[in-house]
Order: sequence, then C-alpha cells, then structure tokens
Amino acid sequence: MRTGNRPGSDGARETGFAQHREGVARLLASYHAIPPDGSVRLAKKTSNLFRARAKSSTPGLDVSGLTGVIAVDPVARTADVAGMCTYEDLVDATLAYGLAPLVVPQLKTITLGGAVTGLGIESTSFRNGLPHESVLEIDILTGNGEIITATPDGEHAELFFGFPNSYGTLGYSTRLKITLEPVKKYVALRHLRFDSLKTLETTMDSIVTDREYDGVAVDYLDGVVFTDTESYLTLGVQTDDEGPVSDYTGQNIFYRSIQHPSLVHPKTDRLTIRDYLWRWDTDWFWCSRAFGAQNPKIRRFWPKQYLRSSFYWKLIALDHKYDIGDRLEKRKGKPPRERVVQDVEVPIERTADFVSWFLAEIPIEPLWLCPLRLREPSPAGASAARPWPLYPLEPKRTYVNIGFWSSVPIVPGEREGTANRLIEDKVGDFDGHKSLYSDSYYSKEDFEAQYYGGDRYQHLKDRYDPNSRLLDLFSKAVQRK
Repeated sequence: MRTGNRPGSDGARETGFAQHREGVARLLASYHAIPPDGSVRLAKKTSNLFRARAKSSTPGLDVSGLTGVIAVDPVARTADVAGMCTYEDLVDATLAYGLAPLVVPQLKTITLGGAVTGLGIESTSFRNGLPHESVLEIDILTGNGEIITATPDGEHAELFFGFPNSYGTLGYSTRLKITLEPVKKYVALRHLRFDSLKTLETTMDSIVTDREYDGVAVDYLDGVVFTDTESYLTLGVQTDDEGPVSDYTGQNIFYRSIQHPSLVHPKTDRLTIRDYLWRWDTDWFWCSRAFGAQNPKIRRFWPKQYLRSSFYWKLIALDHKYDIGDRLEKRKGKPPRERVVQDVEVPIERTADFVSWFLAEIPIEPLWLCPLRLREPSPAGASAARPWPLYPLEPKRTYVNIGFWSSVPIVPGEREGTANRLIEDKVGDFDGHKSLYSDSYYSKEDFEAQYYGGDRYQHLKDRYDPNSRLLDLFSKAVQRK
C-alpha cells in the first residue's frame, strides 16, 4: 500500500528522484552560466563555517533544488539524500521509521554534504566513526562541470576516499546514499562527575573499548570540562521504556543540567530520541550566553523559535558585518578580541595533558569532549594505513575531539591570531590535528606536511578540477579566499 507522501513509499520515491533530477538540472545550468574565468562557489543561505571568506562578484551555484531527503528505504536501512539537506530535515524523515543516521552532528542546520566534505562528529562517533564512513555512494559535481558517482570500489574510488575533508575543493555533493541504524524512543542519561582529568581520560578509554560502564551498555558518549577539577562524561543508552522526560528546548539549559556535586553517584536524566539528538542546538552548546540568552530575565521573553543555532548564526553574521562585539569592547575601554573557535583531535591518551595545558593558557571554558574511532572494517578499496587520506586519523586508534568556541582579548602588539597559532603548534606537539571550518594560520609547508593528502590531493585536483575552477584547500582554509 502506498502512502503517497512518506519518503519510503514507492510513489514518494519516484517523486523524490524526479524532483532531485530537476534540482540537478538547475545546478548544472547555474554552473554553465559562470564565466570560464570565474570561481565556482555555492549560493547558500546558511553556513557553519567560522572562517571569513573573500567576497566574490561571480554568481553562485543554484542549490535550491538539493535541500531535501530524496527517499528512505526502511527495509535496507538506507537513505538517498540531497547534498544540501540539513540534518534537521534528514532526522525528521528517518525517525518516522525508527531510524537515524549513524552520526548526527550537533546543530540542526549542518548539511549532510557539509558534514561529509568537512567536519562532522557526535556522541555515536566512538562506535560509528564520522559521517563520511556511513556513505555508500555519492554523486559529485566536479570542477570540470561533470557529475560523477563515486563508490568505494568503482571507477572513481580515489575521489570517494579523497572527498571527505576537502571542503568543496574537489567538488560538491548532489546526492549521498547513506546507511541508517535503528533507534529507540528515548535515551536514558548518566552524568558522571570527575575531579581529575586523568581519571576522566582513563574512564572514557575503557568505555570506548568495552561499550559499557558499570554493567550497563553505552550507546552515546561525550563530555564537558568546566575546570580541571570539575568535568563530566555523559553516557546515553537507548530505551523504549515509557516515563517522564526533560525538556531543554525552552527555559532549561542542557549543559547546566549536567552539573552535580557527587563523585560517586551519577546524575540521571531522560530525553526523547529527537530531543537528545538536538540537545546542544537550543543553546549552541553554551554559546548562546554571548547573546544574553542564558540570562533568566532575558530568556523568559526570548521567543522559543529563536532558541536555536540558526538564529544565533544570524547574530554572528551581523557582528561580522558591523564589528558589534569589538565596538562594545572599545566602549568599555577594553581591547578587541580574537575569535578562538576550533575543534581539535588528540589521541585519547594525550587528552588530559592537552586539556590541562589549554585551561592554563587559554581563558576559555567549558570545553566539549567527544571520543571517536574509525569504523571497522574500513570500506572495500580503502588504504589500510589511512583509509581517508585528507582526514589524518589512524585506524584502530581512539581520538578525542575537543571543542572550544569563544574569544580571548587581543594583546596590543601581538601578531594576528596569536592564540590560534599557539593552539595549532600545541596540537601538533600532541600528535593531533585540527579541523578547517574556522581560522587557520599554517604556513603552506606545515599545512602540507601535517595534513591533507599531499601528492594524492594534487592528483585528485588535476583529475577532477583540471582548470582550477575550484579553490585549492590551502587557499580556502588558510588564505580565506
């Protein structure tokens, strides 16, 4: 029986692919309308990048027809998804079948294509790896204006493995087919408190290895560091047991709910699966405090529909345009501030040492912790040494993503990006690396030595973007072109 409007029905599947083909046709028409000497960029309303971009007079690619879920196959547990589809729309479509993407990044407006070509991580990453690892095949608009289908073992396998972390410099995804996993109605949480970062590190390591804690399975795992003597791991387990649930989409703030005084007894909580997946979006982790949204007197009158990351992005855009933050600091007699918005990854055994250094040197708190391991086994055709050449993680090794998103005062006379440069150097010292969605200050030599494929990347550029219609990774990520 056909339901007609559900992404898993036959009729909806046919309609979804027909609409997708129309969207692809508009995309290609917009590509061919760009002058041969013009750079190719996306024309999109939202972005989760924190680095500035040079202005361009060239019209962008029309991606307006590539924003939805094309089809869901609840039997095969797969979904065909347009490249510009947000995770909010993707999750709504899959939860209708009791399914979810293997990794759902924290913010609703992150797109599936963006998470695959850039950074995506969440509390399932200790067991499911990163978003690109759930991709079965991907259609890519390359720099030469062709749309190719890349699979792990097909003609374009090298692009399939080289595409993650290329940030649009090798092409743009128009369709991705991904694996889904079954989920239950609720997530039961335990918040474990630690007064020692080293104890937190060893506990996290054992949970990643054993997939359980104190005899109870762990399906989701992340953490928050407030100080070197107050940190937490949040352990989630899926359940269908009915019962009361908390709501962090209004007056209550999730990250504050984690805190409690006991080092012996965990604090417990319950959320619906949907509210768990978006628990960080209401307050953009804790960044909403920069806008006053955590002040109870202000929050009481803040419209609920604006308690979400997409609205905070609009406020950030206004600040960038008019330098509102620096103007306010100047009126207070204070120096302007350097934005320090980064996610870095260090081996799990170096986590406590890196966090201790960070807390001593960089005046930013809290910090987010998220352990991750590449999935096993790697897809067919992957290199055993490094299956994803532009994303420098070693197989069978656990890393911890450490996120910090704020700003620090600029010391007069210091060079641009002093704090960010210090962090970049220290991350390298700890055998880690950083993502490229925000400001980077590497020299070209250090950039190529530490990251991103080297000769393999250049080979992919030569094959799929022979006329350099797309920016290269260094120009985009470091030079902000």
